[in-house]
Amino acid sequence: MPKAWEGEVGVRNAQVVSRERTERARRLRRDSTDAERALWRLLRSRAIGFKFRRQHPVGHYFADFACVERKLVIELDGGQHDEQRARDERRTADLEGMGWRVVRFWNEEMLTNADGVWQRLEIALRKARG
Repeated sequence: MPKAWEGEVGVRNAQVVSRERTERARRLRRDSTDAERALWRLLRSRAIGFKFRRQHPVGHYFADFACVERKLVIELDGGQHDEQRARDERRTADLEGMGWRVVRFWNEEMLTNADGVWQRLEIALRKARG
């Protein structure tokens, strides 16, 4: 049987972790890239009928954008080298293992072809399960 103080420490530790995750999400939103800001404007301005969250925690990751209702994660990627590509592939596999559908776009694509990104997002939302 745990002692009362052990439970209290667990609650306090959970609160600290929660507060740290909240602060990290805020920092990521504040320091977003031009492409992330452009996509956020697009998601907020178009009447797609689904709510998106920025820098939303999913497991131990922070998704660039997430539609919780449809379990859809949108990730924007910059220029990559092989090591980053391998991390992104692992991240995608982990998120898909948790039941999320992951759609990735290059930053440059978001900045130069927003209409094409939007069309692919509409298709992904139709395919995603909620």
